[in-house]
Amino acid sequence: MLTQSFDLQVPAVPRAVPVDGRYLLRHELHLTNFGAEPLVPVSIEVRDADAGSVLIRTEGAALAQLLAIRGADQHGDDAPPIAPGMRAVAYLDTMLPGDVPAMLEHRVEYRVAGGDGSNGAVEGARVAVDSRPPPLLGRPLRGGPWVAVHSPAWPRGHRRALYALDGRVRIPGRFAIDWVRVDTRGHIADGDPDRVDDALGYGADVLAVTDATVSAVRNDVQESSTISGHRPHALADASGNYVALDLGDGRHAFYEHLQPGSIRVRPGQRVRRGEVIAALGFTGDSTGPHLHFHVADGSSPLAAEGIPFVIDRFRVLGRYPDIGTLGAAPWLPPAAERTALHLMEWPASNVVVDFNTD
Repeated sequence: MLTQSFDLQVPAVPRAVPVDGRYLLRHELHLTNFGAEPLVPVSIEVRDADAGSVLIRTEGAALAQLLAIRGADQHGDDAPPIAPGMRAVAYLDTMLPGDVPAMLEHRVEYRVAGGDGSNGAVEGARVAVDSRPPPLLGRPLRGGPWVAVHSPAWPRGHRRALYALDGRVRIPGRFAIDWVRVDTRGHIADGDPDRVDDALGYGADVLAVTDATVSAVRNDVQESSTISGHRPHALADASGNYVALDLGDGRHAFYEHLQPGSIRVRPGQRVRRGEVIAALGFTGDSTGPHLHFHVADGSSPLAAEGIPFVIDRFRVLGRYPDIGTLGAAPWLPPAAERTALHLMEWPASNVVVDFNTD
């Protein structure tokens, strides 16, 4: 019987980035229900469209974790029902076993919510993978230890923060990292943890990651002296004080939450790799002093699509399996089979790094 179900779309080009010696393929699949009844996704497959092989199949609790309906609270181990006319987003991360495929296609199995238990399936969303290498960048900060805070699983993390601006929805922070300074005990402050200027990273020099032209600057957002005194910010002020660097080829690097009055550059100015451009601060929509860094395909902090980047070299000291212990416990050492020195990679989720690699 012919029935309507999901419209499958991949609005942003899938992109791959090297992580821990393998390639991470990251993209989103949008599912819009054009049927007459609520539909529950049962499984999602991402396939190499040319080879016909399944790159990843996700179902059950894993599917429920990566699938989200904007504005809806989700609980439990089952994927949520998607009502007629509603859209869900599947945040797909695939660690590839080999080379990056040239073309992807998708298959979604589903069932009718409250129905007789029979399943349907729809195939589509055939899309090319961006084959361009990600920008190769230098260190954004000196020394360490710095924790590369990010995770695809966080419901309110950068990976899942969609902004519908200028008539199009985007994820600027798709590959964003929040850099938080710690000491060898895992503490993030020396003194009163509520005082902003007692944070270990506060005031640290922020560095140009490559030779570039400054494309945008904001330097007028004020800062609370305490973390508890921080107030919510309007969307237009979420980035706080920031610098954007034009990397060429339509790519821009963003440094956000910078210290008031610390920015040393102006739009149109040329900067050299390693040059100090600002200081780490606590402005904008931030839970504590840190440097937010991401690369995107436009010069707006929010109205641009996040793209991957790699850092030329960094040393991995360990990792936080549970980022909730950050500030209260030391990190775990790296797995024995992993090389501590990483070259031309994107830092993995919640690793602790040192940029002094000599």
